[in-house]
Amino acid sequence: MGTELEHAGITEKIIGAAFEVYNVLGYGFLESVYQKAMQVELQRAGLKCEIECPIKVRYKSAIVGDFRADLFVDGVVIVELKRRKTLTLMMSHSY
Repeated sequence: MGTELEHAGITEKIIGAAFEVYNVLGYGFLESVYQKAMQVELQRAGLKCEIECPIKVRYKSAIVGDFRADLFVDGVVIVELKRRKTLTLMMSHSY
């Protein structure tokens, strides 16, 4: 039995968007430039994408903090962007 990610279709589009942004822009820009470019690509892929979306962090039944996601995609996937000379994708748990 294979393991299927809960939001595999969304995460595949996010990865594709990241490669497209990197291929077009390369490296050297501020993180905010890549953030906006990712939003453009994800919206072109038919996904809802919010920048700097505020999220309440929960631990069990308690709210333990506030977090601002670089990108919050379709209300279920958090994407944190880090500007580097090579492409690095970091995705968090789904909501």
